[in-house]
Amino acid sequence: MKDELDAWADELQEEIYKDAEADYSKEVYERWRDPKRFGRMEDATASGKVRGSCGDSMEIYLKIEDGIVIDSSFFTDGCGPSVSSGSMAADLAMKKGVEALTDITGEVILEALGGLPEESLHCAGLAASALSDAVDSYFQGK
Repeated sequence: MKDELDAWADELQEEIYKDAEADYSKEVYERWRDPKRFGRMEDATASGKVRGSCGDSMEIYLKIEDGIVIDSSFFTDGCGPSVSSGSMAADLAMKKGVEALTDITGEVILEALGGLPEESLHCAGLAASALSDAVDSYFQGK
């Protein structure tokens, strides 16, 4: 019985992946399946955390030396588009000066991802807000 249930669950997951691959850009799909820079950073210089109206939370972690981001990561408890958006935001922050991070908006993240469906557009904004919160924490010395 367990083998049958496992097989059914595997088939269902594959259907979900196929649907997602059809609904999202290749970049979104790949970052959802294998997110880059996922995880909390224990030795971050700065971090930001926000919760969206959808209920998802997004955290961005930055390690900064001489005003330049040398490492970044993110964590979210959200959906695939939130994972993809957080991953892209963390990637876009790399090797940038702290002041330049304010240029990474939800629109910039959306463009880099190749877009998101209408109902998921807020996920890019959530990632940008978390990044902005991390920048604020850096300048406030938190």
